Amino acid sequence: MGGFIAKESEKFERFSDWFDNVLLTARIADNRYPVKGFIVYLENGWFVIERVRRRLEELLEEDGHLPMYYPLVATLENFSREAEHIKGFMGEVFAVGKLRTGENEAQQETPLILRPTSETIMYPMFALWISNHSDLPLKVHQSCAVYRYETKATRALYRVREIPWNEAHTAHASRGEAEEQVRKAVEIYRKVLDELGIAYLILRRPDFDKFAGAEYSIAFDAWNPDGKVNQVATVHNLGTNFSRVFGIVFEKREGGKEYAWQLCYGFGYSRVLAAVIAQHGDDLGPIFPPWVAPIQIVVVPIPYKGREAEVYEYAKRVYGLLRPGFRVRLDDREDVTPGEKYYYWERRGVPLRVEVGPRDVEKSAVVLARRDTGEKFSVPIEMLREEVAKVLEDIARSLSERSKRRLSEQIVDAPSLEEGARNVELGKICRVSWCGSEECALSLKSSLGAEVRGYRYDVDEKSDRPCIVCGSPGKTYLYVSRAY
Repeated sequence: MGGFIAKESEKFERFSDWFDNVLLTARIADNRYPVKGFIVYLENGWFVIERVRRRLEELLEEDGHLPMYYPLVATLENFSREAEHIKGFMGEVFAVGKLRTGENEAQQETPLILRPTSETIMYPMFALWISNHSDLPLKVHQSCAVYRYETKATRALYRVREIPWNEAHTAHASRGEAEEQVRKAVEIYRKVLDELGIAYLILRRPDFDKFAGAEYSIAFDAWNPDGKVNQVATVHNLGTNFSRVFGIVFEKREGGKEYAWQLCYGFGYSRVLAAVIAQHGDDLGPIFPPWVAPIQIVVVPIPYKGREAEVYEYAKRVYGLLRPGFRVRLDDREDVTPGEKYYYWERRGVPLRVEVGPRDVEKSAVVLARRDTGEKFSVPIEMLREEVAKVLEDIARSLSERSKRRLSEQIVDAPSLEEGARNVELGKICRVSWCGSEECALSLKSSLGAEVRGYRYDVDEKSDRPCIVCGSPGKTYLYVSRAY
C-alpha cells in the first residue's frame, strides 16, 4: 500500500514554537520549572538519554575507560590554577557556600565552584595516581551534570544552566599516544551519533575558538531546522598544559621524568536529544529511532460492532508475540477511537504501529504502519516478529539517510562575502575558501553575521579558490553558520 511523507514545514518555518510544543506533547521535557535555565526531563526524554548514556558508556569502557564519579565542587584556588582555563570559564561559574542564618554568624568560608567541566576537579587526583610509565594510559569517564551560568537567552535542551553529559579524561606517555586517542574518541562519538541517525560535521575549531587550555579542539556540529548548528560533542587535545599546572609527572621507561599528555572530551546528552527530535521530527511530532524509542511498537485494535471480543483477544495475542523482544504497548482503551489512538501515538514518536481488525483476524495477519513514511502493509502473523525487526531496522536507516540529505542541502558554497551573508540569513551552513590566516577567519564573523565553526577534521578539503576575505590562494574550506 502507498504511503506519504509527513510534512515538515512547521519545524523549518516556526522551529521555536514547534520544538517547545513537541517537548511537552511528546513528554520529553518541561521548560516551566521556576528557575531560569533549568528544566525537568520527562519520562520519554529521560528514557532516550538513558539509552544513549548506556551505549556511550559501553563503548568507552570497551576502549578501557574506567567509570568513576568525582565531586561536584572545586575550591576557587584549584579552579584558578590554570590561568587560560579560568579565563575561559570564570564568567560562567556558579559558586556555592553555607547559607548564613544569623547576623552574628562568623564570616562564611570561601565559596566553592560548581563544576562547569571537571579538569580542575579530576587532575589533582591524577597527580596522586600517576607516578610511573606503567600507570599510563589512564582513561576515566563519568556521566554527570555540569553547571554553567548561561547569560544569553536560555533554550530548552540547547542552552541550559544544568547540562547532563558524559566527560572522559585521559593521560598518556607521549604526544603520539594522545593523538591516537583523539582518533579513538572521535570514532566512539561518531558511532553513537550514526546509530541515532544524526547528521553532523566534524570540524577542527579555529585556534581563537578552542577549549580554554587546549592545544586544539574538534567538535561535532549537527544541523538544525532553524539554520543554527547544534554542537553535540567535542574532543580536546590538552597537550601538557594541565599536567604542568597540576604536577602530573611520570617516570619514563628509559629514565627521567616527563609531564603526561592529556585529552578531555564531552558528549552532551541534552543536545543529542535535541538533535534527535529536531532532525527526525515532522509536523506531527518526534520520530524516535527504534533503538532509543521509549515505545517501539503500539498495537491498536480496530473493533467492529459485534466482533469486538475476537478483535481484542487477537490484539492481545499479537501483543504477547511481540512483548518478549520489543518495547510494545497494547492500546485497548475502549472509549477512544482508533483514529484518536493513531494521532496520540504519532505525537509521541512511536516508530511502528500494528493495526488489528476483523479482516486481520480472519486472515491471521496484521497491518504494519510506519511512522516515518505512513506506509502500510499486511504481514502474516507467523512472520510478525521477523518482519517487525526488519521494518524497525529499515526505519532507522531511512531516518539516517533523510537526515544526511538535509545536511547536504543545508551546506552551500559561498564565493563572496555578500553571497555568504545572504545564505546565512537563509539558514544555510556556508562553506568558504580560506587562506589559513587567523585574521581572515576572525573577520568572517562580522562580515557574515555568523560563527566560524572550523574546517573538516575527517576530510582533507584542499581549496582551489582564492580566500573569500583577502583573495590570496586558499588552503582549505571553513564552515560558517549561526550556532547555539
